[in-house]
Amino acid sequence: MKLIKDEKFGGERPLFACHDLRLENVTITDGESGIKQCQNMEAHDCKFYGKYPWWHVDGAYIENCYFAMDSRSAIWYTNDLVMKNSRIDGPKFFREMKNLELENVEITDADETFWKVNGIKIKNVKLHGGTYPFMFSENIYVDGFESDSKYVFQYCKNVEIHNAKILTKDSFWECENVTVYDSVLDGEYLAWHSKNVRLVNCHLAGEQLLCYTQNLVLENCTIDAACDRMFEYSTVEADIKGHIENIKNPTSGHIIADSIGSITIDENVRQPNNCVIETRK
Repeated sequence: MKLIKDEKFGGERPLFACHDLRLENVTITDGESGIKQCQNMEAHDCKFYGKYPWWHVDGAYIENCYFAMDSRSAIWYTNDLVMKNSRIDGPKFFREMKNLELENVEITDADETFWKVNGIKIKNVKLHGGTYPFMFSENIYVDGFESDSKYVFQYCKNVEIHNAKILTKDSFWECENVTVYDSVLDGEYLAWHSKNVRLVNCHLAGEQLLCYTQNLVLENCTIDAACDRMFEYSTVEADIKGHIENIKNPTSGHIIADSIGSITIDENVRQPNNCVIETRK
């Protein structure tokens, strides 16, 4: 593998069509498309300031690197990428990709990041700001995740999450096959219009959670005292630890909790209207 070390590149396409190349302490300055149409690339202790610096690359390893605010839309159409111990300040990263792995990465502007990615593996990643990260992505595995970005995980398929803290509304909308373990999900309108959602040992907070959800399962979950109008028009099997304040018009299934504040079943309930709701004895 060829080595380039302690150099700076600017302008347009300075490293176009390179392959089998290792970059160490390299800076991509102004301009755009610094690394494009490449194969088998590595970047260590590098800095990226120009636009679109990493497009159409097959096979890449990035470690201890920094992507500045102006490096927006930096990594698109790139397959088999591993990134570790890096910081991203630019928006709209990671689009139209396959097989993406991130570990110990912080993204400070997660606006429209992780769009249409098939195969995401995340460990100890933090997202801040922005809207709609992970939209239209699938086959996602997460272990260690913090996010205050808005509207995360919409229109996703095949998602497994462990040890996450997600503070946002409208997360997991219109998703399919989602399992979340040992996590905090805090925000209104969680998982509306989704299918096959399973939450295990999670704490939930926010208004009108888990409505219009089909094949919903909760195991040993806790519910914030301020939650209300949960499970409306959902098919649900829920084992709640502790108290749940209000349940409204679930369609079918079984809900059990230590205590229940109130249950609303009104003229707008949908058939078959046979959900069994009970307190634990």
